[in-house]
Amino acid sequence: MEKNIPNANVSYKKSSFGPAFFFLSKRQRTALAAYYEFCRLMDDLADEPGVQDRQGQLLSWREEVERMYHQTAQTDLGKQLSQVAAEFSIPPDRFTLLIEGMLYDVSGKTYQNMTDLAEYIYRVAVVVGLATLDILGVKGPQAEQLAKNLGSAVQLTNIIRDVAADAQLGRVYLPTELLTRYQVTREGVLAQGITPKLQPVLAYLDKLACEYYVQAGTIMRQLPRFKMLPCRMMGCVYAKNLAKIRETGFSSKTPVKLTKTEKLVGALHAFFQTLFA
Repeated sequence: MEKNIPNANVSYKKSSFGPAFFFLSKRQRTALAAYYEFCRLMDDLADEPGVQDRQGQLLSWREEVERMYHQTAQTDLGKQLSQVAAEFSIPPDRFTLLIEGMLYDVSGKTYQNMTDLAEYIYRVAVVVGLATLDILGVKGPQAEQLAKNLGSAVQLTNIIRDVAADAQLGRVYLPTELLTRYQVTREGVLAQGITPKLQPVLAYLDKLACEYYVQAGTIMRQLPRFKMLPCRMMGCVYAKNLAKIRETGFSSKTPVKLTKTEKLVGALHAFFQTLFA
């Protein structure tokens, strides 16, 4: 089974936190790049076309994670992550829960209510934030709250942005109870993607995401400012993306994304917040 596990090359440039790498130590840059490469690889195994035996490969990586913590990893990435996990005291669930979230995607899991969706978001976003904070040297209750708020805000932004694209993959992340409240069905979303009836559903999630962004910002102001730069950059860029989606009235049939210039403005805003907040 192990021979089917793909290796992955670490790339700083692919990371959403790329602009913030300059302000971190070399050890932290290498560790973050390796962890984000793992996240990207798990996401590709779940989503990219042409992947054979998605579930099997994800399960193989779960076995590789177990080997990582016994110093017997078999892939180049696994060996690197084994060292990263030991150096920065990263618990195994930062890896295994993410894999579990990807398995949810592969299995076509549906979400009855916001509590169910929160459990999914914890796996695919909050644990990523927790691992990032582990590497940045920020731990404890405040770190956990920051990861929960920022991870939830970012993932809700993704869900709002990608409704139509996810429907094409046969996936609907919008909770059934929320859809029912506004007289929308899962089948309708799968068949039609974005429709006017769906707009109040997305507006509800938008409001919730905005609350999470505000709460994350409050916590970041209480933590070491330069350690917060990657988190601020992620928050600013994704909040700007959500605002751009909001300006369309949640009516765009295609994912609304920021231009390179808009991303740069968001990153600069985060930098100045870090300096002067």
